[in-house]
Amino acid sequence: MFLNRAEAGNLLANELTDYINNDDVVIMAIPRGGVPIGYTISKKLHLPLEIVLSKKIGHPYNKEYAIGAVTLKSKILSDAAYEVSDVYIEEETKRIRKLLKKRQTLYYGDKKPMKLKNKRVILVDDGVATGNTLISCIHLIEKHDPDKIIIALPVAPPSAIKSIKEISDIENVICLHEPRNFSAVGQFYQYFDQVNDQEVIQLLKDANKNLSLDLVC
Repeated sequence: MFLNRAEAGNLLANELTDYINNDDVVIMAIPRGGVPIGYTISKKLHLPLEIVLSKKIGHPYNKEYAIGAVTLKSKILSDAAYEVSDVYIEEETKRIRKLLKKRQTLYYGDKKPMKLKNKRVILVDDGVATGNTLISCIHLIEKHDPDKIIIALPVAPPSAIKSIKEISDIENVICLHEPRNFSAVGQFYQYFDQVNDQEVIQLLKDANKNLSLDLVC
């Protein structure tokens, strides 16, 4: 069990020291819970921190159970989604994209994201259950032609790690804990408080304030 996200981030940073001070590497975190993890890695390895926006589609009878995930430009559905009505999925997709657009404006303002072309991207979250959200983020990042993608996670079930490793652009998957008895990410943290938008904004600002970022024109 991890004490909190900061401890998990420090442990992951210890596994990523090959990338310290590398101008060709960028940390990308999945908001909101992945941002404190990414921040800790960013500060320890002196790497820029960015975010990738994606959110799970919850099952209509159990919102915590992901049947897919949505980004601003794509979506991914699991086998469980075939038992759910197309109308529900479409309505949820529209609702989630509206939320993601709001978060994009909130987190970035007028600033544009970094260029990812030919970069090594270290994609982080505070853990995954089904892997759907993470996989949707991978596919979104792939559209920007990175060199390779490295996945760094504190915890995930073996089934999710297997699915992630099957993606061709993945260079490496680092997962500190792969329990078979898995019900939720929060069960593996002693303190797992919800991360709010203001925390995300402050962590992004603090992580990048002394870095010169290559912005999209």
